Amino acid sequence: MVSKNQLKLIKSLHQKKYRNEHGLFFVEGLKTVKELLNSDLNLFELYATKQYSGDFLELEIHDITENDLKKISALRQPSGVLAVFQMPKTRKVDFGNWVMVLDDVRDPGNLGAIIRLCDWFGIEHIVCSNETVDVFNPKVLQATMGSIARVNVVYQDLEPFLAKASLPVYGTYMQGASIYKEDFPKSGVLIMGNEANGIAPKLKANIDKSVTIPQFGNLTAESLNVATATAIVLSEIRSNS
Repeated sequence: MVSKNQLKLIKSLHQKKYRNEHGLFFVEGLKTVKELLNSDLNLFELYATKQYSGDFLELEIHDITENDLKKISALRQPSGVLAVFQMPKTRKVDFGNWVMVLDDVRDPGNLGAIIRLCDWFGIEHIVCSNETVDVFNPKVLQATMGSIARVNVVYQDLEPFLAKASLPVYGTYMQGASIYKEDFPKSGVLIMGNEANGIAPKLKANIDKSVTIPQFGNLTAESLNVATATAIVLSEIRSNS
């Protein structure tokens, strides 16, 4: 039986304040939980309904009722499996490859999708502005589909980070050089900006080249979703390398 204190702890992890205080975060879903269990992340506690308890015979499991799971889940329809992990220590950013920089990306789904894209395109490091949504937000983690186990995400002031970057820095804008005509190097820094306002003007001085995804259709679409734009740019970068 799951205690009230256990339920209270997990419920508190919905908030960034308590995630940081306890050094814990949670994920849900059989596939995502199994993927993180096979990573270097340290498991704190594992909860499963009777339907899924047989999937974790080698681990200590807390049996949980569907009713209790609904009380703590971040999903409208709980998936039957929830795991609490210890927050990993961030690693030093390696400039031997492309590095993703996110300036004030606020939507959890966008951040989660970008983490997954970086995993797909072999980019191991993401540097986020302090205003970017928390990587351990349950909605972010759900959207990563387990890629959080393989991508290092750090938060810091972007101006000094970019000033010290030893690679060419590319900023994505509505106006700039076409990504389809750009000869991207094998390594660099790519900045994606806020969903509504793009890259902050204060970062302009740290950007070596402005690039854009040219629009081919009628000028009716105002802009692309930041995660969609990231997918297009990363695909073009990798086609050059």
